[in-house]
Amino acid sequence: MGISELRQAGARPSEAEPRDALAQRLVRDGIISRKDAALAQMVQRQCDAPLDHILEAEGLADAEDLMAARARCLGTARMTVEDLDDATPADLDTDPRSLLKANILPLTDKDGNAVIASERPEEIGAARPLLPPGLADAPAVLAPRRSVQAGLARSHSQTLRDAAAARVAEPESFRTWETRVSRRLAVTFGGLAMLAAVTFLYPTAVFGLVAAWAVFTLLVTAIVKTGAFLTRLSAGEMALPAPPPPAAGQPLPKVSILVPLFRETEIAHALITRLSRLSYPKCLLDVVLILEEEDTLTQEALAGIDLPPWMRAVIVPDGHPRTKPRAMNYALDFCEGEIIGIFDAEDCPDPDQITAVARRFQQASPDVACLQGVLDYYNARQNWLARCFTIEYAAWFRMVLPGMARLGLAIPLGGTTVYFRRRALEELGGWDAHNVTEDADLGFRLARYGYRTEMIGTVTEEEANCRLWPWVKQRSRWLKGYMATWLVHMRRPRLLYRQLGGWKFWGFQAHFIAALSQFVLAPVLWSFWLVLLGLPHPLYGVVPTVWLATLGSLFLLVEVINLLIYTAAVSGRRHRHLLTWTPTMHFYTPLGTLAAYKAIYELVVAPSFWDKTRHGLSLRPATGSDGGVDFA
Repeated sequence: MGISELRQAGARPSEAEPRDALAQRLVRDGIISRKDAALAQMVQRQCDAPLDHILEAEGLADAEDLMAARARCLGTARMTVEDLDDATPADLDTDPRSLLKANILPLTDKDGNAVIASERPEEIGAARPLLPPGLADAPAVLAPRRSVQAGLARSHSQTLRDAAAARVAEPESFRTWETRVSRRLAVTFGGLAMLAAVTFLYPTAVFGLVAAWAVFTLLVTAIVKTGAFLTRLSAGEMALPAPPPPAAGQPLPKVSILVPLFRETEIAHALITRLSRLSYPKCLLDVVLILEEEDTLTQEALAGIDLPPWMRAVIVPDGHPRTKPRAMNYALDFCEGEIIGIFDAEDCPDPDQITAVARRFQQASPDVACLQGVLDYYNARQNWLARCFTIEYAAWFRMVLPGMARLGLAIPLGGTTVYFRRRALEELGGWDAHNVTEDADLGFRLARYGYRTEMIGTVTEEEANCRLWPWVKQRSRWLKGYMATWLVHMRRPRLLYRQLGGWKFWGFQAHFIAALSQFVLAPVLWSFWLVLLGLPHPLYGVVPTVWLATLGSLFLLVEVINLLIYTAAVSGRRHRHLLTWTPTMHFYTPLGTLAAYKAIYELVVAPSFWDKTRHGLSLRPATGSDGGVDFA
């Protein structure tokens, strides 16, 4: 709860002299009133935030006044932005990521004196061992945090850029696949040539084997989805109850939100508006808008917007690969929060989402390293493709994924509305910059190291991809990333088995191999419709007719199961208008096959190519939505 909320609630602060030295200084200087000082201190008792952050976030004092008052209170020198520009950064071998985390910038000022600039000079004692003897004893001076970070970014650009691309350990990264071009091409063309030769010599046998594998993976997929669906139904309402009040001495934590942007000029203003609706105390919000260095259009668009003090831009130096995970790896070191969340540019989250996440992390055991929210679409009525996409997401995030989590399986994460304990995220090396579904990969890396992911009943509305070819491009990127994730984690199957255990290991195989096989081999499965229609099938005369009829019936049964899951997923009040469209999902899912073939091609020729999804083309989100998770 912020100061404005306290005022609306009729809080009656004391008008006595404030106890905090900074508050006293600000009141004496006429920058804030005693009432404002008392309200800020009331907020501070519930929020793990310095008083000056509270006052700046609430708009009660500007950064310049606060910096001057703090310098006088601390009795220390301060450096302005201009002073920092005139100073020379110290040439150190120290990892700049450690300096960013410690919030210190060693430099030589314009008078030739060695100093350590920091937003909190009174707290840098623990960081001094990071510095060589000549600098460890240098005096600390007060400087704006963002200027300190900007100075480190300029002086260590190459190091930070390279670290972002290789943050994940090589055995767990997809980057080795990308570098072995000749080997990749040789294996691919050799395999295709062998398959073509065998098919030419034994066409019926090859078709039979492929059909057998397609049917097997169809059964596996159906069993997993049905099990998850029934488990989800048995659990009842997924939405969590309102978070309890904080325990004594347990204030709300600081939360950093990463928002990667690339050529998002159309929705920049809408994004700021939507994020401003978040009810989490603004003094504890650290929204980082991640921009690519070469994306000058988005930089110019944001430069024309007066960003609130709790929102800032971080520019990622251009490099390879140009992917979302590389950008997030770079920005991670600039974050201030102990919880890291991710939003996409077009997201419209529940206003109370971050509060629910913060409280749940406070209640959960330390091995719960990730909370995954529910994704939904605000333009579901736009056209048939948007309706089907919404049905698919409703089934996945409201039925299948919660069921998988309750079954104790490791789950692939969504790329947004996902929150991490920062400690665990850094321990695992962040995201694999070379995997175009970094979210799915990270979900299983968390499981490999003993961490758990929980679903949480909070919703973020997104923009459904409502045009055919952009949909195919987006889905092909996802499927390519699934292929990459399986290849990476299966480099050492025995190690993976030991880390995950048998249940999660086979769940991993069922999820990836079966799902990918279903997309790639869908035309083989479609052939069984010939049996149901009384038409000749390629396996007539090879497989007994009764078996073919059974397989055709199995195919029909799986379609019915899918239809039941889709219907249950959209039976609530938010999606009831989609019930009549669920039968058309039979014509929607084949689009994934086209995307799968595109994904296989790119896996060979452009494994880290990020096929950008353009946003801002759809209907605007409805206003006044309650945003709750509804399964009624």
